[in-house]
Amino acid sequence: MAERLKRHGLIGEVSAEFAGTMILILFGCGVVAQVAAGGALTDPAGGLGDHDSIAWAWGFGVTLGVYVAARLSGAHLNPAVTLALATFKGFPWRKVLPYALAQTAGAFVAALIVRWNYSEALAKADPGHTIKTQTVFSTLPANGNPALPVHEWGAFRDQVIGTAILLLLILAVTDMLNTPPGANLGAFIIGLIVVAIGMAWGTNAGYAINPARDFGPRLASFLTGYGGAWRDQYGNLYFWVPILGPLIGAVLGAGLYKVFVGRFLPTAEPEPPGRVPAPER
Repeated sequence: MAERLKRHGLIGEVSAEFAGTMILILFGCGVVAQVAAGGALTDPAGGLGDHDSIAWAWGFGVTLGVYVAARLSGAHLNPAVTLALATFKGFPWRKVLPYALAQTAGAFVAALIVRWNYSEALAKADPGHTIKTQTVFSTLPANGNPALPVHEWGAFRDQVIGTAILLLLILAVTDMLNTPPGANLGAFIIGLIVVAIGMAWGTNAGYAINPARDFGPRLASFLTGYGGAWRDQYGNLYFWVPILGPLIGAVLGAGLYKVFVGRFLPTAEPEPPGRVPAPER
């Protein structure tokens, strides 16, 4: 019976990771489809949003996805987060792969839904299903802009830095020994972190900062007509950058938090006399 409950517990956790990541991508890829495909068809063009609306929708997607999954799984929604928590916070290593697969599957299914729902707009705005609208589903160096000479290694650097920032801040916000937000506001603050990263670190690589967020939709786009999904605007294989960069950056960011902040925080011990009110008799 104990083993059965344990197995069902993991099923519930990966189910929550699937659902939470699906919500994240429904809002994230959905807003890019609205801006890039729908907005290309307005008069004048660009009438359905811009970079800021994309950043905000991604952030809200993170917040809502966390609220969906947090009770059952902790709402990682990101293999890089899962890896960092296993490395530094005691998350079981045996759960890392199931979580990552569930997150990627949720992102894949959500991207298929976005692809289906925006099929008319995508076909009209970009009949060849090219780089022009590939950014709806996956990231590219310089967001596909050849005028900005960012290539694979520049984008890789960007993803390491951006994900390190993300994990350092996630650990700061969720560390109960620090000053975490109260009233169940942690999910909202984490969403704001993603908005801020998008607004400050979105130029060089589109701030994937999440292997599942990029690979799942990239695979969905490839299977539905985007034959160049694995390559960038220069024709180079690119899909590995938003996978490997965030995994390295997450461990780096979590390690930096532990070195500079976490190890200096007080332990969860009773406060000494005089620091807390004495119990009433």
